[in-house]
Amino acid sequence: MKLATFIKGENQKLAVQIENNLIDIEETAKKNEWNNIVTDVMQVIEFNQSELKDFEIKVNEAVTNGSAVAIEEEGIIYGPSVTKPHKIICVGLNYRRHADETNAPYPEVPILFNKFDNTLTGHQSEIVIPNVTNELDYEVELGIVIGKKTKNVTQEAALSHVFGYCTVNDLSARDLQMRTQQWLLGKTCDDFSPVGPFLVTADEVGDPNNLNLKTYVNNEIRQNSNTSDMIFSCAEIVSYISQHMTLEPGDLILTGTPEGVVLGLPADQRVYIQPGDVVTVEIEKLGTLTNKFVQESEKVLTNA
Repeated sequence: MKLATFIKGENQKLAVQIENNLIDIEETAKKNEWNNIVTDVMQVIEFNQSELKDFEIKVNEAVTNGSAVAIEEEGIIYGPSVTKPHKIICVGLNYRRHADETNAPYPEVPILFNKFDNTLTGHQSEIVIPNVTNELDYEVELGIVIGKKTKNVTQEAALSHVFGYCTVNDLSARDLQMRTQQWLLGKTCDDFSPVGPFLVTADEVGDPNNLNLKTYVNNEIRQNSNTSDMIFSCAEIVSYISQHMTLEPGDLILTGTPEGVVLGLPADQRVYIQPGDVVTVEIEKLGTLTNKFVQESEKVLTNA
């Protein structure tokens, strides 16, 4: 199943993509007089397997009998496909060829850092380049979304705790990131984690470590790799994190980026994201995520 979020008024609403139709779940539920009206993707993530199956059957039946309410694709405003993760945990230097291009040794254990929910935005949203950076870089990443409470899970069982996967662009202000030994500042400016357009359930994805992933800047391909190049697999990552903290349904894990980032080029060849650039990241089976970048307006700091 492919879940999406769209903006209606000031609210984020749940949609499901079936074939070429994006179904408004709240309006479909009202029209069909369902007992339970699901309005947010986080509710679906917390379903048990039986509830998830029942939900999928009801949506498909509504589509089949013509009682589903479709959303007009033209003019739709997407939200992040994961709306309220309790935690956003990122893995650094997790692709062999990316470590090679940045002359970094392969880590012996996963390098973890975090982002916050202010970084979340959706497909087709405009992203402001903050005035505090001149070195904004793209990073296509596979996102893992946890489906149930997870603590001390083995690698063998880890993927059974995953609800689904999504496409993410882990935007990185390299000058801020490298200013200190802590990467946080360069990773957590507003809208630095576009996610979507879909959250795809694990059963439709299969092996998460055999997916092609790419990045285009103004239609020029920059990253072209496969998740098989990960140093630590998705199962290893989930298991490792769960040994140190409890993962909750909806927690989002960004699993690292492959080679081809701007930082990996020789210094005299680096051209970072500029106002007007359109960046598209895509992952096999998960969908294509596109954002346009715009310049931040000049702001004057005041004591007010």
